[in-house]
Amino acid sequence: MSQLNVQNLSNENEDGAPEIANISDFSATSYMVPPKGTTAQRPSSPNPGDIRFNTDTASLEYYKGNTIGWTQIEMTSPDLDGGARGLFMGGETPGYDATIDYITISTLGNAIDFGDLSGNTSIPSALASRTRGVRGGGYTGSNTNIIEYVTISITSNVTDFGDLAESKHWVQGGGNQTRGLFAGGNADSPIGHTNTIEYITIAQTGNAVNFGDIARKPSTSSGSAMNSSTRAVFGGGSDPSSNALNTMEYVTTSTTGNAADFGDLTDNNSRYGGCSNSTRGLIGGGTTPSITASITYITISSTGNALDFGDITTTGRAQAPGGSNAHGGL
Repeated sequence: MSQLNVQNLSNENEDGAPEIANISDFSATSYMVPPKGTTAQRPSSPNPGDIRFNTDTASLEYYKGNTIGWTQIEMTSPDLDGGARGLFMGGETPGYDATIDYITISTLGNAIDFGDLSGNTSIPSALASRTRGVRGGGYTGSNTNIIEYVTISITSNVTDFGDLAESKHWVQGGGNQTRGLFAGGNADSPIGHTNTIEYITIAQTGNAVNFGDIARKPSTSSGSAMNSSTRAVFGGGSDPSSNALNTMEYVTTSTTGNAADFGDLTDNNSRYGGCSNSTRGLIGGGTTPSITASITYITISSTGNALDFGDITTTGRAQAPGGSNAHGGL
């Protein structure tokens, strides 16, 4: 068998590797270095199956096709006892509360104390990467614009992250491993619901930056977000007259701009729990305006109306959080 030893290999412009075909076997005892670059440096015309290392997210990703785009390669973390964690931040007990609890999603059992928010807070918005859990806004007796975070693998109190541009609660929190999005909410200035979308880079502390607007008029509060690595979908909520809405909109998380129409929920619904993995988003419970037990789902990569999934175990539930171990919320 012939053997070829190469110290360095590049194309004629020295800006990437050449294409090598018809290799039947590749073996090594150390490692292989894939192409690497930032999210902005992704190739403009990739082919399905192309693989690279994203230096923004510190992860391998592959191109899944024109509809889904670049997808992060999933893996479990040994730092989380074999499974991903779900965090529950603040709330009312019945007074405003600062407690953060956590569960390991891959196992059954009661929630465990994680730490505390900086103050007693109800209705905060939460989002996460694999590393950090972030809380933004909420109600402390008045609206707040505080953003703070925890490192999910380490139990502790929160650390200051920065500020939202507006003080508000009932914000829809979403995003992917790189960006966190805060959409809509009930704000102070101007008084009432807001249609603003703001974003942060989860790995870097700092104030939120304008992303665009929710397209719905009037603007919305008390909805929930569902996310893949590519899209964030904002659904339902209520208008300034507290009427529940059935519309859904989406944004491409890696860009900025206004939201576009996605489809409709099966009912007008607000204050439901939303969660997702890289393929599906689930909407559970909520107020339609009566409290419902319904669970519906969407396929995040394709626009369309929500479909029936099943029911939650109780006769109905509203204002319940949702979470999952892949692209979900806290």
